[in-house]
Amino acid sequence: MASWKRDFASGLIVLGPILVTLYVIYWLYGLVAGITPGLILDEAALRPLISGDGPQAQQTREQIAQFLRVVVALTVFIILTFSVGYLMRTTVGGLVERLVDNVANRVPVIRVVYNASKMAAETAFGEQDSLQTPVKLETWDGLRMTAFKTGKVTEDGREVLFLPTSPNITTGFVIEVESDRITELDEDVEDALTRVLSAGFGDSNRNRGMDAGVSIDVVDEATADGGEKDTGRGKADADDD
Repeated sequence: MASWKRDFASGLIVLGPILVTLYVIYWLYGLVAGITPGLILDEAALRPLISGDGPQAQQTREQIAQFLRVVVALTVFIILTFSVGYLMRTTVGGLVERLVDNVANRVPVIRVVYNASKMAAETAFGEQDSLQTPVKLETWDGLRMTAFKTGKVTEDGREVLFLPTSPNITTGFVIEVESDRITELDEDVEDALTRVLSAGFGDSNRNRGMDAGVSIDVVDEATADGGEKDTGRGKADADDD
């Protein structure tokens, strides 16, 4: 049962953000189509530009009107995205973001999709120095935790790290650590984030080890029986000797 749950979660992480994005675009397109003036939506409004009542002229006007609808919907989507991004830089945006995080992380399925989408967006479009080399931090003897370099150094030479929580990587701790307590990892930021987000189940090294499999020696039943008989005869000969 654990296997199909893991497979379902992996598929949901991949397809969830894509389906949500497509649905948002579809919803936004319907919204724009409902409020945009008829000059753009109605093919009859293009009659002064493309005259004629034949099927060819009517089809051409409809195709142009459809194209204009898509252009307007994409333009509104881009403007809305930039507006929300600018709002997130303000104090009000920070409050809204925390509110959305709290609500999304209370719903089991939405929490996985939301965190995966946010992780992918921050990794793909975030600043280069936001999360740098993933490292292992030795907190206690024999215990290590995954953290990320921020590229910042304190006045006394300590490394500034971000230590995310799991599976909600949008929260965590900013810590200042001496360099000798940090072990750099030979892996990408995406791999380390995936491991933290999946609570350890998404470790790429572990998955590659599982793909390699375990060799199993299959012994034919007849061969096994023959071997047992040969062994029995060998023991009998040894007793006769």
